[in-house]
Amino acid sequence: MTWKNTADRWGPVSQLLHWLIVLLVLVLAIVGLTMGELPKTPKYFWVYTMHKSTGITVLVLVLVRIAWRLYAGAPKPVPGTPTWQARIASLTHFALYALLLAMPLSGWLYDSASGLRPFRWYGLAEMPKLSAPNEGLSELSHDAHELLFWVLVALVVMHAAAAFYHHLFQNDATLTRMLPGRRRTPE
Repeated sequence: MTWKNTADRWGPVSQLLHWLIVLLVLVLAIVGLTMGELPKTPKYFWVYTMHKSTGITVLVLVLVRIAWRLYAGAPKPVPGTPTWQARIASLTHFALYALLLAMPLSGWLYDSASGLRPFRWYGLAEMPKLSAPNEGLSELSHDAHELLFWVLVALVVMHAAAAFYHHLFQNDATLTRMLPGRRRTPE
């Protein structure tokens, strides 16, 4: 077994990073959409700090994933995939990586520009501020964070829908090659 990606499927490192990032982004989305409703108690600040810490964790994991992809390569398109679909898939992957970098960076910038107390990643290490307090930049980065979230949601839905379309209607290995284990690929 190789840890790297092969011409036919994503390797275990790529799969682990993919599904871990998916899980963390799902948690971030749920918390991000609901934390505004929480009363401003110590629990709220704990939830807010966990949201920020998890966002920074996603940022690091995405950087690791990009580095791994550059090192390990990517599978070739499934045989029979039209060139236009392969190009759209490549552009979609690029956009997903860009959004997964921009989202935590915009949140970090919002935290920095808001002039809030220092943020400690999971209470362990103080994160540097990306800017001095700046109300205009704070509002802009907050708005960008929200907009980027909804763009990410739309792109993820399209990405998942395409994978399921390939699995259910094209009967190809587009989806199964990102799933763990040795799965028989449709012929």
